[in-house]
Amino acid sequence: MPLAWFLPLFIILIMVGLPVFFALLAAPGALLLINGQERDVALLYRNLYNGMDSFPLMALPFFMLAGEVMNRGGITNRLVEFSQAFMGHLRGGLAHVNILSSMLFAGLSGSAVADTSALGSTLIPAMERNGYTRKFAAAITAASSVIGPIIPPSGIMIIYAYVMEQSVAALFLAGIVPGIMVGAGLMIMVRLMADKYDLPKAERIVERNQSISPVEYWVSFALLRINIAGLLFGVYAMLRGPLGLAETAADGTFTQTLNPWIVYGVLLLLTHLLLMQYRKVCDPDFRMICKKAVAPLQTPVIILGGILVGVFTPTEASAIAVFYALIVSFLVLRSMKVRDLVPVLRRSALGSATVLLLVGAAVSFKSVVALSHAPEALAEFVLSLSENPLILLFLINILLFVVGMFLDAGPAIIILGPILGPIFVEMGVHPVHFAIIMSVNLTVGLATPPMGLVLFVASSVSGERVETIARAILPFLAVEVLVIFLITYIPAISMTIPRLTGFVTP
Repeated sequence: MPLAWFLPLFIILIMVGLPVFFALLAAPGALLLINGQERDVALLYRNLYNGMDSFPLMALPFFMLAGEVMNRGGITNRLVEFSQAFMGHLRGGLAHVNILSSMLFAGLSGSAVADTSALGSTLIPAMERNGYTRKFAAAITAASSVIGPIIPPSGIMIIYAYVMEQSVAALFLAGIVPGIMVGAGLMIMVRLMADKYDLPKAERIVERNQSISPVEYWVSFALLRINIAGLLFGVYAMLRGPLGLAETAADGTFTQTLNPWIVYGVLLLLTHLLLMQYRKVCDPDFRMICKKAVAPLQTPVIILGGILVGVFTPTEASAIAVFYALIVSFLVLRSMKVRDLVPVLRRSALGSATVLLLVGAAVSFKSVVALSHAPEALAEFVLSLSENPLILLFLINILLFVVGMFLDAGPAIIILGPILGPIFVEMGVHPVHFAIIMSVNLTVGLATPPMGLVLFVASSVSGERVETIARAILPFLAVEVLVIFLITYIPAISMTIPRLTGFVTP
């Protein structure tokens, strides 16, 4: 029996309800046994362990643990308060707050399910109390939660990078602009719907007379100045050549004419003076809410900043994120106690085990895919449809969107990545660009009827029926599909930042 029959067998096993992990091993294993390839069966199950035995994959459990610690430590509430103070005054204000909170939470957890659960339990009741329908509140929560796996850190991008042997850092950086575009697109849609559906008017929600501990005050005081000065230094680094503040060597590198530490010190002093001026005109309660958000929002800064500067790898960044989350929760905010670690570690362990088993099974699955020559046969079929890469990318987007309706993003990437990736790379699509197309498309599938996982989570949190949420989410899905096609046909959207930072060569 041709080995390529493992694909239909796999689909049948999924349709009858067998968990993806077992289907990934059972389908190819059964056909290998039927064909008398017992040695390959042993290889299949040996690769299950080898697939999990990887240093880059250690980032997954660490990022999941960091997200759990942040959530348990009350970070979610601070992000919501900051979003309310920042955007609550707009028409449809709490819907905008929901989207902005998802964008900020994405930099902490990288999980759509965690986003829906953590933010939904807070914002859906609040939106209902302020005059929004429950189905609208649940729909915008589910739609905005897909930003979680797009803006770094992202669990599915770590999986893709490992399975397809790509740079995790390059994928993280490539996801920044698409994630922001999804958030901005959803906000535009909310604004367009505000008048038509008479969304509630809002006012800037700023809790009065808030207090902050001396430790948190000084931590926020220092971090805010260090970050803004660092941002200004980055702008200086890009402009130093054109401004004549650096000499270009023969090999294209810059030779500093000014000591960088002196430049940074001057920028730090300038930042402090600007913030002191801003303090005079800023409402003290609004300023306090911003101070309380500084320490939590430092997590993505540490992750991306450390990777960009070259201080640590993405895997090491995940461990640093856990360490920072523990320091903030225990010592700065003092919102966690030692006994809280047990449930946090348990949830992280269960979630990590599920994902790592899937990845291990995917590596085994990938080895049988190679033996079956299915990618070559599929490549011939795809290329027979059209020789125009633009048309083929359109067709693949449709395929991925349909797959995303029924299969979670992680398993879909594990299954389809090794098959589809090489086809489009051979056609001239950059591997990182295709990775973002696939990741964003399948992530949006998490909120797509009929089987989108976050729809069920939103239903559980809100008490609204899945079918009702599915109808209410359609306008927001239309925005996300538009963003997918923009990402597909304008590579610069996702590729500019990785190229500017040197993680992708032109």
